[in-house]
Amino acid sequence: MADIKAPVFPESVADGTIVEWHVTEGQQVNRDDLLAEIETDKVVLEVVAPDNGVVTKIVKQVDDTVLSDELIAEFEAGASAGASDSGAPAVDPDQPAAPVQAKQAADGGEPVQVTDKKDEADHKDQSPAVRKAAKESGVDPKEVEGSGRGGRVTKTDMANPTLKADSSIKSDSGRPVAESTGERTEKRVPMTRLRKRVAERLLSATQETAMLTTFNEVNMKPLMDMRTKYKDQFEKRHGVRLGFMSLFVKAATEALKRYPAVNASLDGDDIVYHGFYDIGVAVSSDRGLVVPVLRDTDRMSMADVEAKIRELGGKAQEGKLGLDEMTGGTFTISNGGVFGSLMSTPILNPPQTAILGMHAINDRPMAVNGEVKILPMMYLALSYDHRMIDGKEAVQFLVTLKDLVEDPTMLLLDL
Repeated sequence: MADIKAPVFPESVADGTIVEWHVTEGQQVNRDDLLAEIETDKVVLEVVAPDNGVVTKIVKQVDDTVLSDELIAEFEAGASAGASDSGAPAVDPDQPAAPVQAKQAADGGEPVQVTDKKDEADHKDQSPAVRKAAKESGVDPKEVEGSGRGGRVTKTDMANPTLKADSSIKSDSGRPVAESTGERTEKRVPMTRLRKRVAERLLSATQETAMLTTFNEVNMKPLMDMRTKYKDQFEKRHGVRLGFMSLFVKAATEALKRYPAVNASLDGDDIVYHGFYDIGVAVSSDRGLVVPVLRDTDRMSMADVEAKIRELGGKAQEGKLGLDEMTGGTFTISNGGVFGSLMSTPILNPPQTAILGMHAINDRPMAVNGEVKILPMMYLALSYDHRMIDGKEAVQFLVTLKDLVEDPTMLLLDL
């Protein structure tokens, strides 16, 4: 007999929640098969089978809170799913259940009702707490809007159920909308762990830092012309598309080298100046905003940056980012422009001292050598902690970044 335990969480993660079991008790699995998923305030972690065998007992159920390295199930390596202790054949959950029928008890002839296995099969993916609430309330979980991962119904949903919308009525986006009854409707959805953690960190950043934002604007025409000219060759050679983010990452890395205070973090009363460049790139996912980190960007080529962003972005959408991929950044870039944002003040990502905000590219009339020209312009915003970074350093950092983006050749020539 072996123990199946939750992963060892880093110090910044206190606990997690079981969001889904992919196996049932008595089920035979192979080595590395996915057993369960645990959601923390940062990522969803997968628990896999350590060997071929059978999951003999599930200790922690869906919606249960688990601690680092805590027992969640028992496992028997090398075993196979077979007959029960009484010698009766094991029930195959994939086979249709027998109909409900009465049978005579062995001791007195009184009819005994056989359990309806079909009803159990219909709800086998629901936690015991949800099944219990359904039994007590008479509400079918299949008719309830689920707030859990992948639309799963939680015990909180059953406590205050919101019935699913009429699927025959569609909105312009193609999604079901609530049937019009002449009454105002509302939906109450509990925050996910990730959303709660994001809210806490944002509130902490605004309350515990002396945050200030400085703005500038950058002419994107040189960069756009370069991309148009070389994008096909770049993709053919490197197998990834050439985007704007890779150049901004490389330009930011060079600017960070020149202004180390912007690449620092706060540890108690100490300012830690990092001699490496780990840049977080904010990515929107179904679970909320996550910030995977590009490691050692000074050693990465633009193709490396593009490939890594694509890889991390895909993991973010699938909820498969690891904790090591989301911790330890020294600087952050957030691109609200992909959603159409014209200007914003990005909020710091503590303990980092600065964050860069990119925005939408819009044609604007600009004065160039005494003439008015229409140029594709982008507003840049640098939010920084004024306790550690002086205004002069922040402005010079942003101007350096602007110069490098407007003349990418400077990066090549190390100017």
